[in-house]
Amino acid sequence: MPEISRFFGISIKMFFDDHNPPHFHAFYGEFKVAIDITKLAIFSGSFPPRALGLVIEWATIHQKELLADWALAESQQALETIDPLQ
Repeated sequence: MPEISRFFGISIKMFFDDHNPPHFHAFYGEFKVAIDITKLAIFSGSFPPRALGLVIEWATIHQKELLADWALAESQQALETIDPLQ
């Protein structure tokens, strides 16, 4: 599962050829969550509220890039890294 971004101790990753809906995984310490890219909402896992807010802010800014990476992952192509939240 390639890491596509990292910021404030949060790692963002995406699986190759993963199941729908289009989503990414965020990891922070012992917490992990899967975020639906189109709805920008959690569909599995849990995250501390402050860290989740940072992830949603980042995903909102980079939603088009996330969807492009999802398409690459579906076709087993190398993913592009995405700028971290500043």
